[in-house]
Amino acid sequence: MKISARNQLKGKVVSIENGSVNAIVHIDIGVGNVLSSTVSLAAVKELNLEVGKEAYAIIKATSVMVGVE
Repeated sequence: MKISARNQLKGKVVSIENGSVNAIVHIDIGVGNVLSSTVSLAAVKELNLEVGKEAYAIIKATSVMVGVE
């Protein structure tokens, strides 16, 4: 896979929360860090995402959202 995004984090899917249209995919990227991403249910199916599968989180600076509790 060749892509232009420089921020590529390899990890393992630890959970998938399916909604009616989208899913939240949680990827353990190591050292106790879990990254969460909202993707379509179609993307989950296309990529055959499932718990335990290796996946890449690819981050473009224009797509990053930050939140606090």
